[in-house]
Amino acid sequence: MGRVALVFAGQGAQTPGMGRNLYESSDAVRRVFDQVESFQPGVTQLCFEGPASELNLTVNTQPCLFTVDYGCAIALEEALGEKLCGDHIHGVAGFSLGEVAAATFAGLMDFATGFDFVCQRAVAMHEAGVDNPGVMFAVVKLGANEVEQIAGNVTGVYPVNYNSPAQVVVACQTEQAEKFAQRVAEQGGKALKLPVSGGFHSPLMDLAAEKLADLTCSMNFTEPVIPLYSAMTTQPYDNPQEQLATQVNHPVRWEQTIRTMAADGFDTFIEVGPGRTLSNFIRQIDETLTTFQVNDTESAHQVAAWLKERKGH
Repeated sequence: MGRVALVFAGQGAQTPGMGRNLYESSDAVRRVFDQVESFQPGVTQLCFEGPASELNLTVNTQPCLFTVDYGCAIALEEALGEKLCGDHIHGVAGFSLGEVAAATFAGLMDFATGFDFVCQRAVAMHEAGVDNPGVMFAVVKLGANEVEQIAGNVTGVYPVNYNSPAQVVVACQTEQAEKFAQRVAEQGGKALKLPVSGGFHSPLMDLAAEKLADLTCSMNFTEPVIPLYSAMTTQPYDNPQEQLATQVNHPVRWEQTIRTMAADGFDTFIEVGPGRTLSNFIRQIDETLTTFQVNDTESAHQVAAWLKERKGH
């Protein structure tokens, strides 16, 4: 029997209403949101009501998405009626911001510390984006090598998210956006502009990485209770002080991370958080892998029932 991983969403589906269904039906999820409100009032309203224009600003996106990601994992645990880590879940990973939620759930740091880090991460990345404005494009219909070749010939363009064989995301300086999109079109690809407020996971975020490095040096970490995979190194964490800081200005190598985990025996991935973006990527990476999503009450109970049946076997 293969191993099961939780993967925490970090992009896509950041729309008003996320988390509301679970909040209304789960005592455990309400406690998560209530705790967040004591740290940063207004997060719950942003999650539930938006507006989308505010929700998509990174200073708001990150604390909101962290809360919903973590809440979905807690909802699954509540539906299961026992701890997830160990008998049921054997490893965790996360995409970008989702990696912080994964690290928190796996016990690298407590919830209050994880949320505080996310808030400071969001501010640092916002400020870096103001100092070094950038945009991001999802490139489809071209392979990674082709995207890298185009980026290498346009100054200030960086491949940053290796999502799947079907999609690579680039960050670029704002003034280079039109030129890059044109080059992609000339090669038969399509550059889809993403609704984000900076050129994340690129050198445009160097300032943020420096600020976060100062922060993580003063943080206390504990050993995760299950393996926590870094989407930057594609391997289990071994240096959280460095890895949590430098992931913001280094590429997210999601495809290779999933391939590494599959080689390590993981054959089932449960996506927690709004939407199903990571599940779609995983199927594109390896169609033999099984995926589930937990983003509302019904899905939490369905996946919990599957985990119980699996353990019974």
